[in-house]
Order: sequence, then structure tokens, then C-alpha cells
Amino acid sequence: MADSYALGLVGDEIYTDHSKPVTQEQLDKMTQVAADKLVLLEVEQRSDAGSFVIDTTRGGVLNALYMEALPYAFEGVDAGAVEFLSALGVVHGDGDSLALDRPCTLLEACAFTNRMILALYDQQNAGSLGLLWKAEGNGNTLYLLGSIHTDRGNLYPFHKQLRDIITSAELAAFELDFNNQEGIDEFTAMQVYSDGTTLKDHIDPELYQEVVDALAPLGMPEEQVAQYKPWTLSNSFTALSMADDTTSENAMALDLYVNAKASNAGVPVEGVETYAFQGKIFDDLSDEFQEDYLAMTLAMFQGMDAAGDLSEEEKAELEAALKEQYDAVDRWMEQWKTRDVEAFAKDYPKDDIQGDATNELNAKLFEGRDPNMIAWADRYLKQEGRHTGIMTVGAGHMVGNTGVVQGLKDLGYAVEVMPLP
Repeated sequence: MADSYALGLVGDEIYTDHSKPVTQEQLDKMTQVAADKLVLLEVEQRSDAGSFVIDTTRGGVLNALYMEALPYAFEGVDAGAVEFLSALGVVHGDGDSLALDRPCTLLEACAFTNRMILALYDQQNAGSLGLLWKAEGNGNTLYLLGSIHTDRGNLYPFHKQLRDIITSAELAAFELDFNNQEGIDEFTAMQVYSDGTTLKDHIDPELYQEVVDALAPLGMPEEQVAQYKPWTLSNSFTALSMADDTTSENAMALDLYVNAKASNAGVPVEGVETYAFQGKIFDDLSDEFQEDYLAMTLAMFQGMDAAGDLSEEEKAELEAALKEQYDAVDRWMEQWKTRDVEAFAKDYPKDDIQGDATNELNAKLFEGRDPNMIAWADRYLKQEGRHTGIMTVGAGHMVGNTGVVQGLKDLGYAVEVMPLP
């Protein structure tokens, strides 16, 4: 289900409608996702001649999926819909029959589509590889996955190597335990004012109105916007500005996907930090900085729409800054997908971020956090027995002289970039 949701095959309706017959509209959405994913494989195209009955029976759904694979020279594709998809493990039946004439449920259609996409990506040795290292010591293994907290650049599906590492781990650690509802509630409470004031009392009136106007099209009324602190809205604008037309409909950031993948496989989950600790990083920022931070992230979200009454020179400067930001994220996502650790380490401006004394937030993002993450990894690798885990934290925490990778090397552990499959 983690894969299906991340790929955008289904939304929250899967939880209520999973046993209902799939609709033609739902099937069309799934086959379009499949078509979009298969074209990215750049497999040799061939004749797609053939006519198949497409309806919402199990057989009809398989035919619809087969039609998306047929234009490509996949191994075994000429065998026919049922034979080809059965060989891929897309459909299994009950041992006596594939029940092709029975109405197909939403869950079955989702499973068929997801299995076909993953199987064909696996056949082509394709999928996102991740910024991934392997640390070993005392008989233990800890995989280190550097996250970029977004869903962009056709991130999904992950390569089988990475999916298998996630699901075979004995423990999955993240910056936060995303399954800790008590912690989430505590963090949520920190994001809003509890002293009787509102956002309007803390920032410039003009900026306040710009924020309200920007969020109204997203379904947030002013009364709701006014409850939030500037840093909360800044983080939201940052997340929104990182999305683009390649972002899945469900916009599932990759660390949330890893968490769902691990949890669904029964892998215990742990947080390296607490929600209170991470919330305090932002909540302790000065009012002045929070206001400037909000103005900056709002401008990023609005793009050139934020130019307003700027001079031509100022507009050119804004356009150049926005382009550099967008281009940088695109590069990081490509480096993540191809596991180009060296390029990311050179490209990500960690030293500049840490050295910028004018930015209150920058120092807080790494100082005190990198050492805590190194200490957590050290404790895991020191434990008795032979254990295998995966630690997923921001990729910026992995690289650099103060990062987790170098920190573990300094402690004497063997750490290497995970070899490409």
C-alpha cells in the first residue's frame, strides 16, 4: 500500500472503498499512472497491435494494464495479457482459477497495477536508488539513507535494492517517530498561538494579508491561517514550493514513504529526535527572524507572482534567485535517484549554511543535531549480537565534516557508499 499511495494510484478512498468494484474512472487513473511510469524506463518501443476487451472485470483490468506494457519490448510481452502478467507475478488467482470474469475490486486493481509497475522496473534494474551508505561494526549493520523531504522528480518507485533493505531491517529510525501520535499532538500544539494573540499581532499587516491571500485558494480561511505561528506557515510554504508537476498526487515525502513501507512490513520504528526538540528549534527563533523567514518562503512559493511593484532590476534578481533554487532541488533529486553521493556532497551548501551567522535557523539545523544522530548510530552499532537497521534522516545531516558518515568513520566504523545494483 505504501507503494500504491506514493505512486498516486489511489488516495484515501482505498481505506473505505477497497472491497467495492473498481470504477472505470479509477481504472483510467491507474493505467495513466502506469503509462507515465513505463515511459520513463525508455525501453525500446515496438508495434502495439492488438485488440483486448477492457472493462472492470479482473480480466478487463489485466487487459487494460497489458495495453500499457504492449508498446514496449519487455521480456515475454508477446505471450498475451494473462500469461505475461502472471509470469510477472501480477496476478496469482486462488490455485484453481484467476476469476477473470469476476468484478475487480479497487484493492485488486490497485495491487495489479502496483505489481506490474514494480515488476517491470525490477526487470529493467530501474528505480530510485537513494543516497545510501552502509555502516558496519561489532557484527552489526546500519544502512544510512539521506532524505530530501519532498516528492519530486518522479521519485517513485524505489529500486528493489532499496525496497528490500527497508523491509528486511530489524529497526527503522527517522528524525521523528511518525507513528507517535502523542508527539505529533505536542508538535501541533506548538505550531499555534495559545496566549490569546494571532498571527496578525506578530507580523507586518501587509505581509499578513499576503499570507492570507496566498492560502485562500488552498482552502484555508483567514480564521485558520491566523492561528499559526510564522515558522509553521514558513515550513508549509517551503514544502509547497518544492513540489512541481512531477510530484505524485498524494505528495508523499520520501521519508514518510520509508516509514510507511517499514511499518507495513512490521518493522519497528524509532525517532532519533523528539517532536518537542524539533519544534523548539523553530519556536525559539526571534520574532524578527520568523517574520523575515515567512516573507522569504512566501516569495519562493509565489514565484514571479511575488514580483509585484518591484523594479525591473529587482525582478531580474528575484527570477535568478528562484531559478537557482528550483534548479538546485532538481539536481539534488537527480543525485538522490542515481545515488551520486559525491555530487550531492559537493552541491549541497552545508558549509555555507553552517557558516552563515546572520541566519538564526541555519546553525540550529545542524549544530547539536548531527552529534545526536552520530551518537544514536554509534549506540546501534555497539549493541551485542548481529543486527541490521536503517536510519533515514535529512541528507544534509549525512554529509560534510560534521555529518553522520564522517562521524562514524571518526569513531572507527567501516562506512561506504552502498554499491550500485
